[in-house]
Amino acid sequence: MATLKHISSKNSDYSAIEVYLVYQHDEFTGKQLLDEQGRPKLRESYILDTLECGDFSFATACLQANRKYGKNTQRDDIKSHQYIISFDPRDAVDNGLTMEKAQALGLKFCEENFPGHPAIVCTHPDGHNHSGNIHVHIVIGSIRTREVERKPYMQKSRDWCEGMKHSSTAQTMRHLRVEVMEMCESAGLYQIDLLNGSKERVSEAEYWTRRRGQMKLDRANAALTAAGQKPKQKKFETVKDILRKQISSVLYHSTNFEDFSDKLMRQYGITVKESRGQFSYLPSGRTKFIRAKHLGDKFDKEAVLTALQANAERKRTVTLKPDKIGKLIDIQAKLAEGKGAGYERWAKKFNLKAMAQTLLLLQEKGLTDEDALNQRIAELEAKYHDSLAVVKDLEGPMKTNKELRYHVAAYTSAKGIVQQLKAANRPAAFEEQHRAELTAYRAAAAYFKANNTTKLPSPKKLEAEYAQLASEKAKFYEQYKETKEELLKLKTAKQNVASFFREEEQAQQER
Repeated sequence: MATLKHISSKNSDYSAIEVYLVYQHDEFTGKQLLDEQGRPKLRESYILDTLECGDFSFATACLQANRKYGKNTQRDDIKSHQYIISFDPRDAVDNGLTMEKAQALGLKFCEENFPGHPAIVCTHPDGHNHSGNIHVHIVIGSIRTREVERKPYMQKSRDWCEGMKHSSTAQTMRHLRVEVMEMCESAGLYQIDLLNGSKERVSEAEYWTRRRGQMKLDRANAALTAAGQKPKQKKFETVKDILRKQISSVLYHSTNFEDFSDKLMRQYGITVKESRGQFSYLPSGRTKFIRAKHLGDKFDKEAVLTALQANAERKRTVTLKPDKIGKLIDIQAKLAEGKGAGYERWAKKFNLKAMAQTLLLLQEKGLTDEDALNQRIAELEAKYHDSLAVVKDLEGPMKTNKELRYHVAAYTSAKGIVQQLKAANRPAAFEEQHRAELTAYRAAAAYFKANNTTKLPSPKKLEAEYAQLASEKAKFYEQYKETKEELLKLKTAKQNVASFFREEEQAQQER
């Protein structure tokens, strides 16, 4: 579930960001933490590398670029950009993500998406919330110090020309989110669809309101504990946190909008209204409605109505879901291999637990009948192969889209140079001077001819199509993973049942 965050900085002290990455700071005031001798305290763990800085530090490389190109001279000029890739805390345990692997991914991401910019890539093992989420800071100087190869996502000259400043536009962020999603997929890490919002959206302001509120609550609880009193509340919640929980609890048990709005008012005093096709909520004691978009996509009109319809179509039951189904051990075969009595006792306990998990899973799924179990396995196998086929099928159009965007960009940018070549007094010298652009132009023209392309498509339209394809691929890839997980569980359960009855039949024959 990697996320991407962007921060621009107007600070002309380029060394400040490196100090922040290397030394410990108070998360609320931003001040450096000092040890007993008054010296700055290093972070307990980090990995830091620089790119495109030559023999200089990041700060020196950025200052030299400013002087060389005469830019970033005003106070309001953006001097640097920071992109933070935060990985899911589960990746460390489930997918083997280490700081070294995250740093390698960050370096590759920086090289591919910010070529020519002086950069720092630094990996930390944890974030402000102490959830164990490994994250990578990528800090780039705003000025590109060399011309780079034009790539399909690059639309304007500032994206590849020397001496131009980086601009984090909506189009740039969409491209980078797609890159993060594809990076997680190729590395086998958890991911979410970064292009279509979040179920529960927490703004930067709300995040820090949570943090400060939790700090005050912890101090108050410490004072109560010292006085021999038991704290009543341990977790601080914002108004929006409470509202999300209340709406979710009502939504879970409602089957239509009238029922939903009535329960919200009756149980929590919350008013819900629709305006211009959007839902807004008014908690008790407030005078201003809170829009659904400030709470998250889970609470907007479309998601709420979809959930209500799903509730009406099926009866929800709360059951305990086993995380993993153990495979029954053939104890007699292991004893024949030379295992001892201690192993036999452990294996019997393991088999009892595995069989209990198997029965719980089959009862939960309603698959205690053998025919129903076989039918469900066949359905999952078909869904598994279909999802994988869709993922593979989408890779072809995505590759074609990339090629087409590259050739459209090359053709468009070199069109003026081709006109100048026709009017040049010394065509051979002019062509030698612009060999790279003309070669790319001719390759693009040949590509269009081979593919019968008579009208050049819009770069923005191609970018949007690519983002849509990437979103579809991510959706079906997650479906493929979920289906594969359930399929493996049911196949193991089927094998366990067969093994159990086979052992029972052998025991009866022996008796």
